[in-house]
Amino acid sequence: MRLYYDIVYYGGAMNQKTIMILQIAATYIGTVVGAGFASGQSIMQFFTVYGAYGGMGILIATSLFIWIGTKMMILSHRIRAFSYQEQNNYLFGDMFGKVANIFTFIILFGVTAVMISGTGSIFKEQLGLPYQFGIIISILLSYLVMSKELNGILVANSLVVPMMFFFMFLIAIQVVGIDGIWKATDWPKQPLNHVKWIISPFTYAALNFAFAQAVLVPLGSEVKDESVLKWGGFWGGIGLGVMLFISHFAIHSRMPEILRFDIPMAEIIRGFGSFFHVLFILVIYGEIFTTLIGNVFGITRQIQSLYALPRNWVVLATLLTCLLISQVGFTSLLTYLYPLFGYMGMILLIFLVVKRIPGSEK
Repeated sequence: MRLYYDIVYYGGAMNQKTIMILQIAATYIGTVVGAGFASGQSIMQFFTVYGAYGGMGILIATSLFIWIGTKMMILSHRIRAFSYQEQNNYLFGDMFGKVANIFTFIILFGVTAVMISGTGSIFKEQLGLPYQFGIIISILLSYLVMSKELNGILVANSLVVPMMFFFMFLIAIQVVGIDGIWKATDWPKQPLNHVKWIISPFTYAALNFAFAQAVLVPLGSEVKDESVLKWGGFWGGIGLGVMLFISHFAIHSRMPEILRFDIPMAEIIRGFGSFFHVLFILVIYGEIFTTLIGNVFGITRQIQSLYALPRNWVVLATLLTCLLISQVGFTSLLTYLYPLFGYMGMILLIFLVVKRIPGSEK
């Protein structure tokens, strides 16, 4: 498979390099911004509950997204990794790499089931449509996008992520303002467990890298120009940081009453009117969907690297398996699976930090 960038950039159109950088940044953002991020739930739990300390945590998380996300793509580019299997083998060695691959495979299946379940919950709770209808629609859309492989993921993220930034812009102007920023910088008056807020950004980043590698690794190996990956990773990390800060300030401005909502950002947008509220719900659906297809892509790549099976059949089998798991329910899956994924991701984060990137082939 050849990426669009391979055709147009080496044809001499320099502006296409900028387009590809933005596509990579959007894909990075879209892969990370799943159910918890887009809804505001994970931001509230990982950062906003700590007040001004949460803002400091976001700075740490943003630095990790810029540094580790870029390093992950550069590493896969240097070792020509077809899937996360090759990268895990490089990071952990042949023996422990196999164990890491099994854990990563479990993480991807679990997160995919969570995302599918999340789409059903949005259709049921926010749009008043049947839970199973939302799941079936999501599976059909996923299968169609996956027929275009990595290019389909790039295009999907290029459409959804700008819409998310549009709403972040509206929230920044209408909700946050100077007063909201000032309020979010208030230090808690009650004693705070400093260990929790310090650990929180590392756990948050680790959780996201545990499944983001499913897309970032093959993306890094297939883009020819390493500088495109560096800038794509940089702007992707910056974009995630900006979205984190805006969401943090907005949620903090509605504390503590906002704590009782499952989708706090949707409640904030509700004040803009029913049209914008429904549109934002669809954007949240789109963000969940981009994470979903990214995970399906990673699972498919992993299975194909082990067995010579038709890609479409692997995609379909993956989606149907996750459909069965998703019947457990969105909240239950989040409660039991995400903490486990966070611990697994922390091990990956540590190895990515300490492992040196091999020299360029040039």
